[in-house]
Amino acid sequence: MLISAAIVANSQQNSGGSALFTFGFMGLIGLAMYFLMIRPQRKRMRAQQELQAAIGVDDEVITNSGLYGFVTAIDGDVVWLEVADNVEIRISRNALLRRINPTEETAGGEPTSDSDAAASE
Repeated sequence: MLISAAIVANSQQNSGGSALFTFGFMGLIGLAMYFLMIRPQRKRMRAQQELQAAIGVDDEVITNSGLYGFVTAIDGDVVWLEVADNVEIRISRNALLRRINPTEETAGGEPTSDSDAAASE
C-alpha cells in the first residue's frame, strides 16, 4: 500500500506540469485558428457587406449564380436587375457577388484598354 500511495503521489506531481503544457498548447491552437480562419473570414464578410451597400442604380453587377446585369432599381434588400432587353428579375441584395467596372473589364472579363489587349497577344 505504501508503494501504491507513492506511485499515485508521483503521478500527480508529474501530471501537473503536463496539464499546464496541454492547456497552453490548446490556447495556442485556439489563437492560431483565430488568426488563420476566423479573422480573414470576418474581413471578407465585411468587404462583401460594404460592396453590397455601395451598389447603386445603373451599376453592372454579377450575381452569385453568375448572372450579369444592370441594376435598375433598389427597394431595401430587393434589387431589380435587367439581364436582357426588357427582361428584369428581382433578387436579394445579398445575392450580388461583385460590381463590374466598365473602364477595366467587359462583361466577358476581357480587358478593354489597348495596352492590355496588346500584352495578351
